[in-house]
Amino acid sequence: MWPYPKIIAHRGGGSLAPENTLAAFECGFNHGFRAVEFDVMLTKDLIPVVVHDEELGRTIAGEGLICDTLAADLVQMDAGSWFGAKFAHCRVPLYQEVLDFCSQRGIWMNVEIKPATGFEQITGQIVAQFTSDFYQHKSAQLPLFSSFSLTAIAAARATAAHIPRGVLFDQIPINWLAHLRELEAITLHTNQRHLSQLVAEQIQRAGYGLSCYTVNEISRAQELLAWGVDALFTDRLTLIGPDFA
Repeated sequence: MWPYPKIIAHRGGGSLAPENTLAAFECGFNHGFRAVEFDVMLTKDLIPVVVHDEELGRTIAGEGLICDTLAADLVQMDAGSWFGAKFAHCRVPLYQEVLDFCSQRGIWMNVEIKPATGFEQITGQIVAQFTSDFYQHKSAQLPLFSSFSLTAIAAARATAAHIPRGVLFDQIPINWLAHLRELEAITLHTNQRHLSQLVAEQIQRAGYGLSCYTVNEISRAQELLAWGVDALFTDRLTLIGPDFA
């Protein structure tokens, strides 16, 4: 039985606000979403921040790598102007800020551990320990970790085994079941473009949750849900709303 919401706002605010910013999370919340997905990476001084790309330049003004930038410098950088002038005030949020924002509003989180190249294990460890410490004295529902990096998820499991895990695959490999068993994951997340009904049914029969990214068309969302897919990540918050399922 899938214990989480079925429709999840991708990177906080989907296509309505600059991704992975507090403005995005507020946007998703204001549109009724109580489930969000976002990415966590480490800075040079090993502080977890919410950002997707390893490199500056696409959503964050500047040049260089996240892993070569101090957190104090990163959180001063413009993370919103690329999306629109009215978001010029947006900055890169610390993971702590997003945890506070979401937990205070009852928003469930899918935390994608997004390690920079070469930082897979330490990112999994630090994000898991940080999250475990945050929830130590809280009764709120725990978030779900996910990652394309099996090494990062293994490190998260070793550090905080009580926090549930999912494994991300762009294309599901033949040995997907062995990976999920080894990592004691509860769910598999995959690119909806590569998913077939046959494989969806195999995952369900094996007793695992199944989520798809990024689903932005009503017809495809309906088809995937009809196949029994448990959850959808979407950018189209006004088209595929929180009550769509």
